Amino acid sequence: MRIPGLPSLRPNAAPASGTASRVLAQFTVGGRDVLLRQTVIAPGGTSGWHYHDGTLLVLVARGTLDHPGADGAPVTYRRGRVFREPSGPEYPHVARNLGATPVTLFVLYLNPKGSPLSRHVSPPPGAD
Repeated sequence: MRIPGLPSLRPNAAPASGTASRVLAQFTVGGRDVLLRQTVIAPGGTSGWHYHDGTLLVLVARGTLDHPGADGAPVTYRRGRVFREPSGPEYPHVARNLGATPVTLFVLYLNPKGSPLSRHVSPPPGAD
């Protein structure tokens, strides 16, 4: 996915679609991988269902993010909102853009050393 004005963003791996990211900072300290990443989700784009091994702090810098969890309850975060994603397989979720403008996120990952950024899972029963 090419985002005009942001050529350094690279498409995210499947099952994500319509998303692209770039790493802004990365280091390891005290057994933790710390990574700051910018992600853009195009209209209709999705991360696919996943969870994280570590805690994430997320800033919605632009747009409106649809972010339901396993219970399917609607969760929406608008521009300027900061939220925390807890770690572990008991917290699966999806990040989607149901709007007409791109969503821009800045995400701080606090992962155990060597962990992937996310682990993809099948959608929970009844999830769309």
